[in-house]
Amino acid sequence: MAPETSQFESSEMLGAFLASSPLLEESWRLCSRANADAQRSFTVKSVGPMSYVAFSGVQVVAWSRDMVELDENVFGSFNRLVEGKGAVMVHAALLQLFLSFYGCYNFQQKMLEVLKQSKSVVFCGHSLGGAIASLSALWLRMAPQHSISVFCITYGSPMLGNEAFSQAILQERWGGNFCHLVAPHDLVPRLLFSMITSPYLVQLPCQLSDEEKHQLFNNILAGFECRLRPGEHQDQQKCAYWPFGSYMFCTDKGAVCLDNATAIVEFLYLTMADSSSIDDHLMYENYVAKLCWQYLKKRSITSSDHVSNNDAGIALALQTLGISTHQKAAYGTASTCLVTARQLGWPRNLNNAKMAVSLAKINPCRAELEWYKKYCDDSDDQLGYYDSFKRRGASRREFRVNMNRLKLGCFWDDLIEKMETNQLTHDFHKLPKYVNASHFYNLLVEPLEIAEYYKTGKHREKGHYIEHGREKRFKIFDKWWGERKFGDEESKPRSKYASLTQDSCFWARVEEAICLIYDVVGETDVGRRLMLLDNIDKFEQYASGMIEKMEVSVDVLAKNSSYNLFRQEWRDLKAQLQLPPSHSARFQDGMVQ
Repeated sequence: MAPETSQFESSEMLGAFLASSPLLEESWRLCSRANADAQRSFTVKSVGPMSYVAFSGVQVVAWSRDMVELDENVFGSFNRLVEGKGAVMVHAALLQLFLSFYGCYNFQQKMLEVLKQSKSVVFCGHSLGGAIASLSALWLRMAPQHSISVFCITYGSPMLGNEAFSQAILQERWGGNFCHLVAPHDLVPRLLFSMITSPYLVQLPCQLSDEEKHQLFNNILAGFECRLRPGEHQDQQKCAYWPFGSYMFCTDKGAVCLDNATAIVEFLYLTMADSSSIDDHLMYENYVAKLCWQYLKKRSITSSDHVSNNDAGIALALQTLGISTHQKAAYGTASTCLVTARQLGWPRNLNNAKMAVSLAKINPCRAELEWYKKYCDDSDDQLGYYDSFKRRGASRREFRVNMNRLKLGCFWDDLIEKMETNQLTHDFHKLPKYVNASHFYNLLVEPLEIAEYYKTGKHREKGHYIEHGREKRFKIFDKWWGERKFGDEESKPRSKYASLTQDSCFWARVEEAICLIYDVVGETDVGRRLMLLDNIDKFEQYASGMIEKMEVSVDVLAKNSSYNLFRQEWRDLKAQLQLPPSHSARFQDGMVQ
């Protein structure tokens, strides 16, 4: 039996907060003022430590469905790629509209004043102004030099980005920073679900003939059916746009707030199924006024004593949206959608907990590999961790090491599969426990993967490891580590050699460099030979730099390691070709000179 919890969880709390505070009324009042001003205008108002920035919805945009990636120079380190979802992209024309404000001297000056005098800022906008407000909030949220609190409220805003964009917002835990109000029959928030490029301009006032409205309604309806029922419309193109943040569906009876994207799309469809219009796009003032005193008002519904809180919550939500029990198909679909949206979080959180247990269980395998590395580093043969495993025999010790390598790989592959199939929470890859554990796994285990690759001669079949043999898990974990937030302590110079070489692909680079030396000996083409020599020299400088910064483990400097083999071969080749000695040579036979 499913646990009895809040039906809408964080989104319901957000809706209650907005309705019981002056945020909605004040933000809408400023949006109305911005709409009444000149085209492309915005309004700024400070109320104590809080500032409002409202954007006019009176914009003229040639409508299309084209999308582009976010500008790194403006949005900084915001995710560019989401695993399993592809590139993060937004509506091209809406992004250009925001950039026209962003590049305006007046806007930049006003924002500097806001940042100086305010502790928080609320971006808001009606219609296209809502899209500008969302991008402004994202821009300021990504600015590392500002710690100001950011919130965004939109009214009748069109969709902004694709599913990867929505997922990236979730992964940053910013879903609660965006709230989009949608009137029951407003077509503008649904416009980009149209299966064809709309010939209309979205502007205020919206003046379309009845025939144009009917055609637009049918195109949007077809887009929703294709998106929600893809099996029934295989010949239709799927809509690429997807909601993000929380959506507050407003009616004369109140509002329902949702933060599950799939449920939001379903309700955008269900609440437009009977009748929708562009005229409703201009009625947000009425909805806001009613919402602020109706939202928290308790309404009675016909129910018996045995009806559960869950069933009552569903009935109340559907009553608010005007979906009655007489509409059997719509009511059943909406009920199922709400239940599913509520339950989705439970298995994901449960899987998070299970993965934590699995990580604890697999830690002994990691500990055995750490012990094996210390054993190799202290061994009299002076081969080091990498070369000891690469040249291993059939001993029981090396067999256990290899089994542990495989077990750890299976664990991390299973974790990645669960992430890509949406079985874990959206921000799972940002949890410090897994960011640190996956990075340590890379540094500890990938040298063994490289050793196995070259021991079995796969480089002769497939090509060198980094380009042709590296497992996806290692690339993903590199990305996680690169996106982490770290402090100044990580930039301090080292006073001793690292316990693990900080480039997990270091030994693959060594193997490639050794092969390049052999290639030079047999190369007759002068141009080709010079290119090979240049690549070898670049690696030598790279390796020497890592050693100088102490970013390598002591096994790199072991007397009989592959790295010292490379250095000897490279020294002999330079003597043979009468090349000048490397200016960065500081080591001899594995010892610091």
